[in-house]
Amino acid sequence: MKLITGGARSGKSTFAESLMEDYSEVCYIATARPSDDEEMKERIAKHRSRRPDHWHTLEGDRNLASNLPAADAVLLDCVTVLLSNYLFDSGEELTEGSIQKVEDEVKEELMLLSDFCEKENIELVFVTNEVGSGIVPMHPLSRAFRDIQGRVNQFLASRAEEVYLVVSGIPVRIK
Repeated sequence: MKLITGGARSGKSTFAESLMEDYSEVCYIATARPSDDEEMKERIAKHRSRRPDHWHTLEGDRNLASNLPAADAVLLDCVTVLLSNYLFDSGEELTEGSIQKVEDEVKEELMLLSDFCEKENIELVFVTNEVGSGIVPMHPLSRAFRDIQGRVNQFLASRAEEVYLVVSGIPVRIK
């Protein structure tokens, strides 16, 4: 498993996609949800247009391992959006318990996917955002998101064989 992290617009996705070039059967897991947000629809369209025609796309954020098409490589882009989906879908008031529940659910989903890919000898690449380099957010929801994302990233990095930080389009291997 590989983990690709970095800031927004750092080139993470482009680098992760380049790691898939040698595989014939690639499943791209897209976690962003189309909405009424025109700008988000444009972002999704740009990502779709970059993918080779022979790649399979799985749009979603739950039950991923059980819904994977046949593939020899899987690219999940991105963990940060997946977490956002879980956090907003929880619909719960922010408490220590509800924050922990979301974190546990996200880790479980990613662990199941990772374990499945390892068992089936499928290359797996996660793309995520590095969110801990900025200021402490003012809003409790933003702080909860940042905290969970940081812990999820640490969890994935501990399991990954390789970890890359992408800065200004330059990937730097850190593990």
